[in-house]
Amino acid sequence: MKNIRDLFYEHDENLIHKWDHYFEVYERYFSKYRGQKLNILEIGISHGGSIQLWKKYFGKDVQIFAIDINPECEKLKQENTTIFIGSQSDPVFLTAVKQKIPMMDIIIDDGGHTMDQQKISFEHLYSKVKDGGIYLIEDTHTSYWHQFHGGYKNPNSFIEYSKNMIDSLYDEHVENEKKIKINDITKSINCISFFDSVVVFEKKLRKKPFHIQKGIETIKPLLDRTLKKETLAMKVRKKLSGKKADSFSRNSKGKL
Repeated sequence: MKNIRDLFYEHDENLIHKWDHYFEVYERYFSKYRGQKLNILEIGISHGGSIQLWKKYFGKDVQIFAIDINPECEKLKQENTTIFIGSQSDPVFLTAVKQKIPMMDIIIDDGGHTMDQQKISFEHLYSKVKDGGIYLIEDTHTSYWHQFHGGYKNPNSFIEYSKNMIDSLYDEHVENEKKIKINDITKSINCISFFDSVVVFEKKLRKKPFHIQKGIETIKPLLDRTLKKETLAMKVRKKLSGKKADSFSRNSKGKL
């Protein structure tokens, strides 16, 4: 069975435009679906070549749903393919699409690549990914390009937006009083992976974590002793610091 890179390089039908290193990411996340019955939604049809590629790669049982803003793309409709014409940054349009499509195994955002387009699409369509499914955003290097409303460390960029969701994976371990806000999206993110120009969200409803110890203790853990020593040292430093402060206060009486 040919891998997706081989299928791409021998492709001679409708135009496809891909960065070569994307194929390694595709294989990592998509190979488990080959030959199975599955649903894919792709944002960005362009010339329709990627629709042809997905069909060759996944096989006859793939159902493809696609979004593009260009009405010309409607003529690219083929068997087992449903095309929606509209803007990926239009919440009304996306809501209408959600009502017409089944749950997806994979969603691929290869659309307009602006920050609003990527964020709005993600916020509206992530709920349509099945538990255990994949939401993949391509060409996220535009997060560093001003013409796409990004820029290095720009809080408006999709990369910074994605980084802000990492903390939600640790919500059960946060010790301070400022708890992390968890919503319908972040509570079902199992993993966020960053690659050159690609961000992948693996969807899975997270359960409350727990840990277990089994077996018989044989030694006193070094970590426990180290922590006790550090705690004792902190108490001593705190006490000494307090004495110094009192001494300074007494010696400073009557002085400016």
